[in-house]
Amino acid sequence: MATVVFFHAHPDDEAIATGGTMASLADGGHRVVLVTATAGELGEAPDGLLDDGESLVDRRGKELAEACRILGVERHVGLGFRDSGMAGEETNRDPAAFAATDTEQAAHLLADLLVEEGAHVLVIYDEHGVYDHPDHIKVHEVGRRASDLAGTAVLYLATLDRDRVVALASASDRQLAESPHELDTMGVPGWRITTEVDVRPWIDRKRAAMAAHASQIAPDSFFLDMPPEVFSEVWGLEAYIRVRPEPARDVPTGRETSLVLAAGGPGADADSAEQVAERGS
Repeated sequence: MATVVFFHAHPDDEAIATGGTMASLADGGHRVVLVTATAGELGEAPDGLLDDGESLVDRRGKELAEACRILGVERHVGLGFRDSGMAGEETNRDPAAFAATDTEQAAHLLADLLVEEGAHVLVIYDEHGVYDHPDHIKVHEVGRRASDLAGTAVLYLATLDRDRVVALASASDRQLAESPHELDTMGVPGWRITTEVDVRPWIDRKRAAMAAHASQIAPDSFFLDMPPEVFSEVWGLEAYIRVRPEPARDVPTGRETSLVLAAGGPGADADSAEQVAERGS
């Protein structure tokens, strides 16, 4: 069985971007580890949600613990950097902010964890951080460097299939039209997607994990305010770009349907996940 490390920027990102994949791997007996760069302290909570004396960081930590339980995450590690806020905000330049931190320093922290875990696979974001959030972009930069330092055999970039999202928006009612981000700049063009995981068998757990982050994802938000069949259509496929090992393009559908957990690829006789890890160490 493989150890798969998912590196995300804030609590709730794991459920939105990769929750179904995480649940499917956990159900398959693999060890799922979540690393978050920040505690998401600059998020905004609805008025009256927090208890007396409770901080947003406290609440988001509880929410993340519940999401991890739902998704089958065996270990969560927070790197302890400060939330940078949205792109262009003054908080981006805070020396303690993740976006402003030294990439090499952060990469060594993550690499140490990858080695400690004997990670076979690392999942980070695409080079644009999916939607140009400074912390997401930093996850990409730090993750790429950490995977090199640790010799992690398999590296994936979590992303969105922009063509699919735009097509869904064109064919839908208000739900997608009310996305908080510009749909035509999110993710990457469809031709770059190497791997598309059908997570509809785990869609109820993905939805529950997203709903667990109630301070950030309200029931009437764009993310959740849709009937089950629409939610499944919108969130039921999770897209990735496989960076290492370089994917073959002779898959009949043009895309893999699951994460490769060893360098030899699906069905590789000689390359078990454990053997790959030994060679990379």
